[in-house]
Amino acid sequence: MKPRRVYIETYGCQMNEYDSSMIASMLTGAGYALATDPGNADVVIVNTCSVRERAEIRVLGRLRHLRGLAPTGAVLGAIGCVAQRMGDELFSSVRGLDFVVGTDRYALLPDVIDQAVEGVATAETGIDPGESYASRPKPATAGLLDFVSVMRGCNNFCSYCIVPYVRGRERSLPADVVVDEVRAFVDLGMRDVTLLGQNVNSYDDDGLDFAGLLERIDGIGGLERIRFATSHPKDLSPRLIRAVADLEKVCEHVHLPVQSGSDAVLERMNRRYTRADYLKLITALREAVPDCAITTDVIAGFPGETREDLERTLALMREVRFDSAFMFRYSVRAGTQAAGFDDDVPEHEKIERLEEVIALQQAITTEINTELVGSTVEVLVEGPSQRDPAKLFGRTRTGKAVVLSRAEASRDGSAPTPGALAPAVVTEASAWTLHATLAPREKDLAGPSDGC
Repeated sequence: MKPRRVYIETYGCQMNEYDSSMIASMLTGAGYALATDPGNADVVIVNTCSVRERAEIRVLGRLRHLRGLAPTGAVLGAIGCVAQRMGDELFSSVRGLDFVVGTDRYALLPDVIDQAVEGVATAETGIDPGESYASRPKPATAGLLDFVSVMRGCNNFCSYCIVPYVRGRERSLPADVVVDEVRAFVDLGMRDVTLLGQNVNSYDDDGLDFAGLLERIDGIGGLERIRFATSHPKDLSPRLIRAVADLEKVCEHVHLPVQSGSDAVLERMNRRYTRADYLKLITALREAVPDCAITTDVIAGFPGETREDLERTLALMREVRFDSAFMFRYSVRAGTQAAGFDDDVPEHEKIERLEEVIALQQAITTEINTELVGSTVEVLVEGPSQRDPAKLFGRTRTGKAVVLSRAEASRDGSAPTPGALAPAVVTEASAWTLHATLAPREKDLAGPSDGC
């Protein structure tokens, strides 16, 4: 018999991307073949996101659409955060849905799919506080840039956030498991790893903290860069800041969500820090890592937010000068504490406030990037630019996208290959992209390093 073909489509955060990769490895290990088109698949899976209302509406619409695209006899399943939040209610929301699997039940997928093929619709959504996927299969493939989960769940219960309810409480993976997985990815060609967790700062493996985990991963030969996301300000320790400053492979980039610049709003959000606390962290980061790129998240229009509150957020953005930001207008998430608040900011006002936040951040990002013109940056080359294949694309250590001219690639005229670390001189800049010319040099840096 031919192996079943499974198509996986992913929405949402980097953790979902990682989970989909893990599930693909698990199913191929169970004898499945991966499909690249839902029209050629026997099993169609959508890994869903519920962090915002718009994301949830989008994935529900996509599930309905995929039901029409999948071949007759193919089974359709929803997994991930929407599946965890809605459970078997999804069967009535999406006609023709065959299975629902939550965030802690992925190990059951082969059995659930077998039942669906036999015509038995199943919902598996129980939260398992002991499930960290420490026994997950080794990766079969890797990109130059890839993700590795170091922990799951969250204990913070920010009043607007659904994550603790759909991913459960914090569970840190054993450091040995994480290190072995990073090594396996490096053996498959990865050069840049992002370590994932809802709050990596609270990582704890029997006393080993996140800074200690970074120290261990920094010693892996062949790995060039280490990133991490996401950090909660209340747990950003001096030891972790020192690790960013001192460890060779840890990039000078910290994503530190602020959400609001108003103490009143931060209190209603249950963020457990003040504006002053946050600014002290920024000062400490920049003293220890002067060239650190700091990025953030901002929510506009949270319940009770006044014009004065918004002005405090805009003022904080001007003071900190974030390199970039993820910016959203508030949307109610059923089941969260904030869902019980009076959502008293009109929708049109939320949109206008968000537009102000976006316009300010774009201006700041453009200024920061323009200051780089004429400087030399180190770029990890990923491959040809999608918009102009005659050029190369890559990223700096601080995570900035760079389009590279192939001119003057090296003294012998050859261009660096994917995976190379290439020095480049920035010639132009916008809020989204740096343009640079590859600098001539004696030796191409492509391929793995000699080790730690």
